[in-house]
Amino acid sequence: MSSTAGKLVTSRSELDLDHPNLEDYLPSGSSIHEPRGKLSLRDLLDISPTLTEAAGAIVDDSFTRCFKSNPPEPWNWNIYLFPLWCFGVVVRYCILFPLRVVTLAFGWIIFLSLFIPVNYLLKGQDRLRKKIERVLVEMICSFFVASWTGVVKYHGPRPSIRPKQVYVANHTSMIDFIVLEQMTAFAVIMQKHPGWVGLLQSTILESVGCIWFNRSEAKDREIVARKLRDHVQGADNNPLLIFPEGTCVNNNYTVMFKKGAFELDCTVCPIAIKYNKIFVDAFWNSRKQSFTMHLLQLMTSWAVVCEVWYLEPQTIRPGETGIEFAERVRDMISTRAGLKKVPWDGYLKYSRPSSKHSERKQQSFAESILARLEEDK
Repeated sequence: MSSTAGKLVTSRSELDLDHPNLEDYLPSGSSIHEPRGKLSLRDLLDISPTLTEAAGAIVDDSFTRCFKSNPPEPWNWNIYLFPLWCFGVVVRYCILFPLRVVTLAFGWIIFLSLFIPVNYLLKGQDRLRKKIERVLVEMICSFFVASWTGVVKYHGPRPSIRPKQVYVANHTSMIDFIVLEQMTAFAVIMQKHPGWVGLLQSTILESVGCIWFNRSEAKDREIVARKLRDHVQGADNNPLLIFPEGTCVNNNYTVMFKKGAFELDCTVCPIAIKYNKIFVDAFWNSRKQSFTMHLLQLMTSWAVVCEVWYLEPQTIRPGETGIEFAERVRDMISTRAGLKKVPWDGYLKYSRPSSKHSERKQQSFAESILARLEEDK
């Protein structure tokens, strides 16, 4: 019995070695109870930059969290799972990816063989031409979704063509437009892109009434605002789709909605989009990845799983401002898709200071701390 007790004492003492002794970190004697006196102006001036830096770091962390892609947890960490992971890589890259490329190429062949003749032969019959082009755009978007093995579940009534209404949705990637477009040919408000995406914008997507803008051009805002007002008044125009966040967010948060879409004196129809990240993260970080590489990432994944909710149309209430209306609609979308609201403007993403500036601020802060420590010696 005594030997057992001795072993318990020994094991307990060994465990205690792993825990720090708090008394070693406390001041000796009675100095812990000694008052420091009144806080002087010099102390306040010393601590104010520290508090400012700390608050700035908290704000920056809350903001950048909206635009970070969280990598999946590694699961191929042992000898049993690693062969299974290798088998999955072979299937995705050597079987699924070639089949998806063929599917997308086949879709483009069908689309172009029909779109080009319709665009040139039916120029005098605008009503019939627009109807056929609308169906063709929906078709090519369906081929895009098929090339990702897209599993999309839609909830609510399908959007219809009506005057004085606009659809707004949260924004994760440019594929949001493709996912919504395969069901209804929307006219979207979108940033003008370079390369092959810009070519599609200026040719094919122009046929459904899409409106493009450039963030660097201040005049574009007035032109776009006028085009928006004109578009929502047309009875035969395609439904107007706007992403009021103005930038791609990682589908965990929603940033502030721009009020322009909520000051058109028309009905606002919210759309909530939520991606399941079990197979792939659909978030597109345009600063780190081109849209071509983003599509390749989707096409080499197992599947893109997504849910779309067409929510109840909303109108501005008496005495409600455009900003309040936008926040009310953002509440609806965030609640339905399970997203967290943050009070930041998404455009700050394009005007954040460089990392070199942050490093200089950190160095300056470290030097001030070291200087103060030297003074206290």
